[in-house]
Amino acid sequence: MSEDWRRLDRRTVLVTAVVLAGVAGGGALPAFFALSDSMPAVRAAGWILAGAALVIGGGSAADHVRWRRTRYRIGAERAELHTGLLLVKRRSLARERIRSVDLTAHPLLRLLGLVKVRIGTGEHHAGGESALELDPVSRAEGERLRRELLDRTPAGAEDTRHDGSLAELDPRWIRYAPVSFVAVVFGGAAAGAVMQVSEWFGAQREVIDWIGDRFEDTSILSMILVLTALAALAGTVGALGLWVEMWWNYRLEREPGGTLRVRRGLFTARSISIEERRLRGVELVEPLGVRMCRAARVDAVATGIAEGEEDEHADHKTLLPAAPREVADRVAAQVLREPEPPTSAPLTVHPRAARTRRLRWALWSALTPTAVLALLGALLTPVLLYVAAGCALVLGPLAVVFALDAHRNLGHGVIGDYLVARSGTVRRTTVALQRGGVIGWTVKQSYFQRRAGLLTLTATTAAGTGAYAVHDAGQDEGLTFAADAVPDLLAPFLEGVRQTPEARSTVR
Repeated sequence: MSEDWRRLDRRTVLVTAVVLAGVAGGGALPAFFALSDSMPAVRAAGWILAGAALVIGGGSAADHVRWRRTRYRIGAERAELHTGLLLVKRRSLARERIRSVDLTAHPLLRLLGLVKVRIGTGEHHAGGESALELDPVSRAEGERLRRELLDRTPAGAEDTRHDGSLAELDPRWIRYAPVSFVAVVFGGAAAGAVMQVSEWFGAQREVIDWIGDRFEDTSILSMILVLTALAALAGTVGALGLWVEMWWNYRLEREPGGTLRVRRGLFTARSISIEERRLRGVELVEPLGVRMCRAARVDAVATGIAEGEEDEHADHKTLLPAAPREVADRVAAQVLREPEPPTSAPLTVHPRAARTRRLRWALWSALTPTAVLALLGALLTPVLLYVAAGCALVLGPLAVVFALDAHRNLGHGVIGDYLVARSGTVRRTTVALQRGGVIGWTVKQSYFQRRAGLLTLTATTAAGTGAYAVHDAGQDEGLTFAADAVPDLLAPFLEGVRQTPEARSTVR
């Protein structure tokens, strides 16, 4: 057990200098063009070199001071970090509360054999002081810290049936990257990037004119289709590149002592550890495009993922990228140490009243803009009337399809030790939550739900997002389900509530 104070790796100054040199080099070219308009080129180059030297030298000197003033120690009871010159910070985490030790290394760190270590408790405080970051240390030191801080001696004999490797990368999974929402985002970003870069160089008008010349003899519809296809192509390439960067060398394994470890990354290597003591279940996430390909990804539902931390490290909870549904179910069962995956069990069907509500919402959402366009067309121009008719023909049937799909996806059940709830259509999720992890129920019933005999149950937990909802369940059946899932938690509120034969839903 280490008790001596240690320093970060001294090569941190070299890393800082190289990074700053790259930043200075990236900004040198546009700065040179900007300065050369008002002074000779040689003089402009001199100013740029002087500025680059100042940035690199000043940043390296500041990082050298940081290195000299930073030290850490791993004691028997606490992990400590002291840093700062004018404002000295002393951080300390109790060893027993440490829940994660994540290792990250971008290409430069990997080249030098260094890693950034993030030691977290899984808690979130007002000041965000819930983790220690050692940036950087040697790769061997990072692995030593991870093993030392996450080594838990099991209280009894552990179930070793699912130890070792749980999942490894299958290159065929890359086919799910283009059908994710990331491709759409990259497509829009590519179009915006072209316009932004052209504006930086004062050539935006020329770019627009060039595009107009290419489509001078084509219709507006054809131009829109071609540009959409180009954006889709750019989005597909971007999604494929991001997938390779994030998930290459992927491996999920269970280590002795009860720690789930995810290793992945092509250029930036990541090693993420989740203690099984924090695990309260899993969540299968199926975005629409991925679900149409019969695939899903698996996220961990673990305690200590606070809202602010989740936003910053959202991908840290992902145990399996989008993979065939049977693979996702198998990995979910292995992670939970269950013989059969709770996420694939038959669930209780929700009443027809829930379907009616979704149809009303969908038709209202689709027909409202249509009615607005029709009104404007009657007042302003008949062209809008044709647009309104087109919207009605397209949005109406589409809204009905999504509403029916949303109702089909509703379901809940108690599967062994797990409460299972499923919902969503554009993004369908199936959560298997440990019944022992539920600390409370929130029952919501709007006026329209009361008339329809429905209610929404929300299971409160200290894990994951903190709350998981069962939407529009039958009133009596939903309350009985909540009472069966967590006995005695709702018992004081269920006197006089009986489950009638009509409230018993069928199972699919």
